[in-house]
Amino acid sequence: MTRRWSSLVVACLATLLLSLDLTVLHLALPRLVGELGAGATQLLWIGDVYGFALAGLLITMGNVGDRIGRKRLLLIGTAAFGAASAVTAYAPNAELLIAARALLGVAGATIMPSTLSIIRNVFTDARERTAAIGVWSGMSAAGFAVGPVVGGLLLERFWWGSVFLVNVPIMALVFVGGLLVLPESRDPDAGRIDLLSVALSFTGVVAVIYAVKEAAHRGVEHADVPVAGVLGLACLAWFGRRQSTLAEPLIDVRLFRRRAFSASIGTNLLAIFTMMAMSLIFAWYFQLVLGWSPLQAGLAGLPGGLSGAIGGMLAARLIGPLGRNGVVALGLLLNAGAFLVYGSLGTDAGYPVILAAMLVGGLGIGFAFTVNNDNVLAAVPRERAGAAAAVSETSFELGGALGIAVLGTVLNSAYSAGLRLPAGVPAGAARESIAGAMEVAATLPPDQAAALVRAARAAFVEGMHVTGLVTAGLLVVTAVFAFVGLRGVPRVIPEEVLARARS
Repeated sequence: MTRRWSSLVVACLATLLLSLDLTVLHLALPRLVGELGAGATQLLWIGDVYGFALAGLLITMGNVGDRIGRKRLLLIGTAAFGAASAVTAYAPNAELLIAARALLGVAGATIMPSTLSIIRNVFTDARERTAAIGVWSGMSAAGFAVGPVVGGLLLERFWWGSVFLVNVPIMALVFVGGLLVLPESRDPDAGRIDLLSVALSFTGVVAVIYAVKEAAHRGVEHADVPVAGVLGLACLAWFGRRQSTLAEPLIDVRLFRRRAFSASIGTNLLAIFTMMAMSLIFAWYFQLVLGWSPLQAGLAGLPGGLSGAIGGMLAARLIGPLGRNGVVALGLLLNAGAFLVYGSLGTDAGYPVILAAMLVGGLGIGFAFTVNNDNVLAAVPRERAGAAAAVSETSFELGGALGIAVLGTVLNSAYSAGLRLPAGVPAGAARESIAGAMEVAATLPPDQAAALVRAARAAFVEGMHVTGLVTAGLLVVTAVFAFVGLRGVPRVIPEEVLARARS
């Protein structure tokens, strides 16, 4: 028993750091303009290339772990992640920083599916597995919340590279801990990896996420958006067809015929769709509407992530009385209620109201993600846990990109439509976003600047109202989908069910 829970500690520490690394860079981006001379396009690539490499390689790396051993792949990934973090921290120019961030994404893709698949193989008791995945999900949620706080604290005292250098000692600890306590596991019957499937999955996932991000940044009419979108969808369709003909596919497409698997993947994608967008919206709201510092904004969002961690740990206890479908649906409805509150906030909202909604919404996210991740892993044999974990993580990345693009577009459209510019203020950047309005205000006379700031904040809050209501509606629909789609899934999914499924 001690070794099982020690393995969980190692997996959770790795997951915590990866989640933290997804958000810790956001506060450092403005400094990169002055210190490295990064242009607008370079800034986008610095922020996005990590996610592109990570998402594109998750499916491949999950299968590599099934074949060469999950422990071995995790150790390789942690060593590579630590080394790439050091290179990133001391990058002398924007080009090398982009390359180093890409290496970080490759290393992260080896770690993410390995942590979940190790948990799946170490915890063979169904109830213990659900509890362990709850702790793992909680650490993932905590990492998202802690990232801006850590970034703010480091950037107040050190240079921008410190947000990456902190990874090195933590990854060294994960490496040593993994070497000592993790058991090795692999699929003894796995064949060779189909290289064409690797190329199709990578190209398809990256092209679709690129198209979504570019559509959000520059609009659907930009030439490379439809090209990337069509290319990505075509590659994914070819990939799906090819998997059904291979004796050793990267993804067993028959898994999607199991409601527990397909409904959980779909629900996770839609849930992260809403959560990632709101984290970005709150960063703007706290800083540009309420006028808080980056560190204050990071601290303000911390309770929501910690509540998600608590929800993840409590979820296993609710499966018995509510069923798996009931816990997921309850979690999504709690989050819908939180978004209704977000959709009523004003330009001078009191933090206690926001805090209460964050705590409720965080619990809901913890409930939903824990049970869905457990459903995905429990629906496949232990030998294929890496591939299943990779599908789950890929849906997470795709859902996050879609959420920021789609709900960000809803927010910006509502903002632009609701902005009432003061007399004499040109539209331009002020109408594009609240951040643009703040930059324009800095160039205006005091009275005119104050009027523009008030108008931009009011328009942004109106946009938040629309976005909050749209998101709440999406979550209610997703809750119904989860309740119906997961109906009949056993509260406890034992190994013998999987044995029958394999035969």
